[in-house]
Amino acid sequence: MARSRHRRGRIAALTAILATVPALWLSAPAAQADPAPHTPAAHRSADTGPAVRHDTSPTLRSMAAHAHHGHHGKKEQDDDPGEERLPHPPASPIPDPVVQSSPGGPSAPSTGTNFEGIGAGNYSITGVPPDPNSAVGSTQIVETVNTAYAVYSKSGATVLAPTDTSTLWSGFGGSCQSTNDGDAVVRWDTMANRWVVTQFANVSSSSGPYYECVAVSTSADATGSYYRYSFQYANFPDYPKLSVWPDAYYITYNMFTASGSFLNAEACALNRSAMLTGATATQQCFTTSSSYGGLLGADLDGSTAPPSGAPELMVGLGTTSTTLAYWKFHTDWTTPANSTFSGPTSLTVASYTTACGSSGTCIPQSGTSQQLDSLSDRLMFRLAYRNFGDHESLVVNHAVTAGSSVGVRWYELRMSGGNPTVYQQGTYAPDSAYRWMGSIAEDKVGNIALGYSQSSASVHPSIRYTGRLAGDTLGTMTQGEVTAITGGGSQTSYSRWGDYTSMSVDPVDDCTFWYTSEYIPSNGNFNWHTRLASFTLPNCGSTSTNDFSIAVSPASSSVNAGSSATTTVSTAVTSGAAQSVNLSASGLPSGATATFSPASVTAGGSSTLTVATSSSTPAGTYNITVTGTGSSATHTATYTLTVNGSGGGSITNGGFETGTLSGWTSAGTTSVVNSGAHSGTYAARVGGTSPTNGDSSIAQTFTAPSGTSTLGFYYNVTCPDTVTYDWARATLKDNTTGTTTTVLAKTCVSSSGWVQKTASVTAGHSYTLTLISHDDDYTGDATYTRYDDVTLS
Repeated sequence: MARSRHRRGRIAALTAILATVPALWLSAPAAQADPAPHTPAAHRSADTGPAVRHDTSPTLRSMAAHAHHGHHGKKEQDDDPGEERLPHPPASPIPDPVVQSSPGGPSAPSTGTNFEGIGAGNYSITGVPPDPNSAVGSTQIVETVNTAYAVYSKSGATVLAPTDTSTLWSGFGGSCQSTNDGDAVVRWDTMANRWVVTQFANVSSSSGPYYECVAVSTSADATGSYYRYSFQYANFPDYPKLSVWPDAYYITYNMFTASGSFLNAEACALNRSAMLTGATATQQCFTTSSSYGGLLGADLDGSTAPPSGAPELMVGLGTTSTTLAYWKFHTDWTTPANSTFSGPTSLTVASYTTACGSSGTCIPQSGTSQQLDSLSDRLMFRLAYRNFGDHESLVVNHAVTAGSSVGVRWYELRMSGGNPTVYQQGTYAPDSAYRWMGSIAEDKVGNIALGYSQSSASVHPSIRYTGRLAGDTLGTMTQGEVTAITGGGSQTSYSRWGDYTSMSVDPVDDCTFWYTSEYIPSNGNFNWHTRLASFTLPNCGSTSTNDFSIAVSPASSSVNAGSSATTTVSTAVTSGAAQSVNLSASGLPSGATATFSPASVTAGGSSTLTVATSSSTPAGTYNITVTGTGSSATHTATYTLTVNGSGGGSITNGGFETGTLSGWTSAGTTSVVNSGAHSGTYAARVGGTSPTNGDSSIAQTFTAPSGTSTLGFYYNVTCPDTVTYDWARATLKDNTTGTTTTVLAKTCVSSSGWVQKTASVTAGHSYTLTLISHDDDYTGDATYTRYDDVTLS
C-alpha cells in the first residue's frame, strides 16, 4: 500500500499516485554487518556501480516530433503536502552582521534579451513548483522545468517547443522512458561543448528501485542525438543537482526512506570520459551523516580548468549558525577503492539565521494570505567555480533572516592551500521586501551577478537581479537592482515556489549572464510562467580599456601588538594591456605602518605587504584597504588584521562578549551562544547539539604579561556518552619552552555545570591555549562543551 511522503525537491502538488512513497528497493544488496558501537557508518554507498542501461538515441528533433507537449498523468490534487525540512543550523544569537541594507549605486546591469520560457502559455501545467533551470551553449539555450524542456536561440526564438523531458529517453526502455517524474537539470559542459540533462524516474513506485536518467549530447546541437544512461538507487534520490568537473559529472541528492524520513546527503561521481563517447559507464557514490543535506558540487565556468587532479569540492550548510561545511570528493576510475570522500570540514562565516524559522515558510505576497516557502534549509543552485589563473573562486548563496524580512546571503570563496576560505560575504536586503530563491555566478573578469525572486505584502512575486564589479568594496552588491519582469499575480493555494533558479554565463563571450526564474501573470496556482533574461556588467569583454584585478592572500592575519604580519598582494590583467600599478594601504590601526615590496608592480605581478604594529597598537580587528592605482583603473582589496591585547600580553575576547569568536582560531564545529553563559551574555560552544565527527576546538596564542602567573577559564560539558568515546579537554602549550600542559584532562559527564580550571604561566612566555570538545558522530549522544571567562591574573 502506498504511504505518504513529505519531502522537498519534488512537485509539491502531485497526483495521488505521485504523492506516494516508494519503499526500500527489495532487491538491494544484502545489508552489511552493523558498524561497531560509536563508529560512524562508512561513507561509501551501495549505489556505487555500473549504469543499468545505456544507448545512443536518435536525434532529439525526431523524437520530439512524436512527443507529448504536456504533462503525462492526471491533474494534481488541490492539496499541498507538508515538506520535511533538511538538517539546518539553529538560529544565530546575534543579528546578521553583514547585511547590505541599502541599494547599490545608480549604475545597473545592462539588460539584453528578455523572453518567455516554458509556462502556462505554451505547456500544460498541472503542478507546482516549476523548478526553472537553464544552461547556455555555443549557439543555443536549453531550459528545463520539472517535467519539460525547450530549446531556444540566443535571440529568444523557439528551436524546440516545450516537450515532456522523458522524450529524451524515447525508445530507451525502463522507467526513464515510461515515467516523466521531474526534477530535471541541464548543464553545458564547456570543456567538451556538450549538453548534459538529468531527470529522476520511478519515484511514484511503492517498491522501487529508483533511477537517475542522464543524457549527454553527442555534439553542441541540443536537438541532435544523445548518449543515454540510467543509474539505480536503493533509496529515493531527491533534489538531484548536477555539476561539471574534469574527472566526472557529479550529482548530489537528499536521500529519503520509504516512510519519507530523511537519511543523509549522497554524492555520486559519473564517469564523464566514458559518457562523452557513449561507452559503458559507472558511478561512485558516498553519503554524509544525517546531520547534513542539500550539498552542492563545484560547477565549472569559463575556459580554464581547475588545477590538474584537484578534487571536486562540495559545500552545504553547517551545523552551527556561523559555519558552512565542505567535503572533497577525489575519484579514481582506475582503482575505485582509492576514491575518497573526505569531510565534513567546517568553514566559519558571518553568523546567520536561516529564513522563516522552523517552517521555512514566511514569504508574503500581495493580495493573498498564502505565504511561500523560502527553502532556507539548503544552499541554492549553483556552486559556481571559476579559475582566474591567479586565484580560484566559487560563489554560492542561501536565504537568511534579514531584520524583519528575508535576504540573500552570498559568498565568494577562494581556494588557499587546497581549502576554501571566505574572501567576501554579504546579505543582500536593501529594503523591507523579501528576497529569496537566488542563483549566482561570475563572469571572466570577476564581476558577480545575483538573481532572485522578490515579493512583499504589497508586491506580487517578481524576477530581479543585481551585481557587483570585481574591484568594488567587498561584501556589497554595488550595482542597481533590475526587474526582469514584475509578476501580475500571486500563488494563492500552495507554498512551494521555484525550488531553484538558474544563473549561467554565456561561454562564447564569458561575459553575458542568463537568468531563469518563475513568475505568475495573475492570481492562481497552475498558471506559472518562466522568463529568461540576459544582461552584462560593465568592463567585461572590452578590449579598448586596460584593466586589472587585485587580491590579497591570506586575506586575514592575527598578531600580537608589537609584531608584524605579511600578505601577498597579487594583480592580474583583466582586459587590454598590462599597466603599472602603484600600491598603498589605508585603515591602519594606531601605531601601525604598512610597506610594500615592491611599492609598484606591472599588472600580473605581485608584492609583499608587511603591516608592522607597535606595543601601543590597540587590540581589535581592523579592515585594511589595499589600493592599486593604475593609469586607467583603480581597484581595492581588503586585508583583515586582528591585533591581540596591548603589548601582546592579554587574552582577546576571553568572555566572548563580542558575540563572535574574534581573536580565536576555530576548527570543526564552533559557535557563540547567548544562553547559559558563566557570566555576561555570551559563551563559546565547541561541538554541536547534533553529532559531529572528531575534535572541534578554539585556540588563542598570547604572551603572559608582567605581573601575571595564572591562566583560568570555566567549562561546562554536556556529554551523555562515556569518556571512551566523547570528552572535553584543554591544553596549554608554552611556545617559549616547547612544553605542553593538559589543563583539563579528558572529561565526560552528562552535565557538568560550570567548573573552573587554572594553570600556571610565566610572564614573558608565549602560550597557545586550545579548548577542545570531541564527539564520535554517534546518533543520540552528541557531545559539546561551553567555555567562558578565559583570564590571566
